[in-house]
Amino acid sequence: MNDSFSAKHRFKILVAMVAISGFTQGMLMPLLAIIFEQDGVSSSLNGLHATGLYLGMLLAAPFMEAPLHRYGYKPIILFGGLTVVLSLALFPLWKSIWFWFVLRLLIGIGNNMLHFGSQTWITAFSPKNKRGRNIAIYGLFFGLGFGAGPIMTRLLEIHEALPFMISAGLSLVVWFTLLFLKNEYPEQEQKGGSFFSTFSRFSKVWKYAWIAFLFPFSYGFLEASLNGNFPVYALRIGIDLPAVSIILPAFAIGSTVFQLPLGVLSDRFGRRNILFLVTILGFLSFTAAGLVQASVIGLFICLFIAGMFVGSTYSLGISYMVDLVPKQLLPAGNILASILFSLGSISGPFIGGLTIQYLKGISFFYTISVMLLVIFIALLISVLGASRKRDVKDAVEV
Repeated sequence: MNDSFSAKHRFKILVAMVAISGFTQGMLMPLLAIIFEQDGVSSSLNGLHATGLYLGMLLAAPFMEAPLHRYGYKPIILFGGLTVVLSLALFPLWKSIWFWFVLRLLIGIGNNMLHFGSQTWITAFSPKNKRGRNIAIYGLFFGLGFGAGPIMTRLLEIHEALPFMISAGLSLVVWFTLLFLKNEYPEQEQKGGSFFSTFSRFSKVWKYAWIAFLFPFSYGFLEASLNGNFPVYALRIGIDLPAVSIILPAFAIGSTVFQLPLGVLSDRFGRRNILFLVTILGFLSFTAAGLVQASVIGLFICLFIAGMFVGSTYSLGISYMVDLVPKQLLPAGNILASILFSLGSISGPFIGGLTIQYLKGISFFYTISVMLLVIFIALLISVLGASRKRDVKDAVEV
């Protein structure tokens, strides 16, 4: 395969890999949540177990930059993808809570390698005038895969192992296309990264773009909560399994519909302005979901609307981060975004599980609403703080 073909189809192949990764991730959380609920596992333990995927992502994140500089993008993505394939294939081998937790951990590590390599590669080779669009497409295809994943829960009625084997097979097929890509490395001035120097760059990136990283956190929180906690909550309030498999993809469908338009709008009207809008509308949508939770149609509509707005917070947050940090800090910025996403994804299912188990009279959806309201207030504080700094600077200059 010649280099020109590789460069021409590189973006398509990376996007396809991200889509199948989203499919796997979207399938795994509700699938395991339903299996454990049917086996009588407590909602708090179920939620804690769901953190395994994101704990793996979190543990792997600080170690990603140095191998990227040494080996390039392609080997990182290949190794991560193969780890996911093998882990999925091992699920039917032994049904054990702790064995499955280890597999979830490995899938988290593999997904981190896959996403970090792909995301950093795309932001590196995308020209400035197409960067926002490319990141939106990246998020769009992840959302498409993620939205299709929960449909696989229906296959539990046929055989428990079937969803795992189909997902592993699809992942392997897409993984083979990566072999045709030509390997590339980060820019010359970015080389020389190490584990310790990565942490020093984290502090620099955080000073530039701390507010942007709250949006990967918020997306991880709500995504993991919805997929890890909602199936359990739905079954407990009387919604049956077929209805869950219809309601759950509504968020991802809404995200898919508006992912690219919101990316374009953020280029035109400013990333911060769009983030203000989507965060408050997401808060209102999840609050409404808590009020109509007894209605399958009502939940579908509310989650669809919520997906339209906050389903793009990850890609918008990444774009906002790229706007704020120097280019040589982009690898560290992508790692930090992954860490915040993982922290949100870990805390989401655990807090949601505690809410379901101990706060009987409070809707699970209000947990997500409160989180979005806090993020909105933080964004407002950051704007006011920046405004004060400008006023002080202007006063000093006068």
